[in-house]
Amino acid sequence: MKRYCLALDLVDDPQLISEYEAYHREVSAEIKKSITDSGITAMEIYRVGNRLFMIMEVDDTFSFERKGAMDAANPAVQAWEQLMWKYQQALPVAKPGEKWLLMDQLFSL
Repeated sequence: MKRYCLALDLVDDPQLISEYEAYHREVSAEIKKSITDSGITAMEIYRVGNRLFMIMEVDDTFSFERKGAMDAANPAVQAWEQLMWKYQQALPVAKPGEKWLLMDQLFSL
C-alpha cells in the first residue's frame, strides 16, 4: 500500500468554501466508484483556511496516468471537475492546468 499527499487551494471566500464542503458531504456514488476503480483504497481531504490537503492510499493498480485517463473518459467525473473549479484555485507554484499538487514527505516517525 502506498500513500500520496496532495495540496490545493480554494477560492478564499467563506460562501464558496461552505458550498464546496457541502458538495463533499454528499459525493455521488458514481464519483466514489471512479475513485475506487482507479486503485485508490482510501481518501481523506482536510482544510485549514483555504488550503486543502488530501491523503490517498492506493493499491498496486494505481497510477496518476491511469487515473487521469479514466477521468478523461468519464463524463460524470468531467462534470464534477468542472464544477469544482468554481471553488478551487491552483497553488502559486502550480504549472498551467495543474490542480492537486503532490507533496514531498519531509518527516516520518
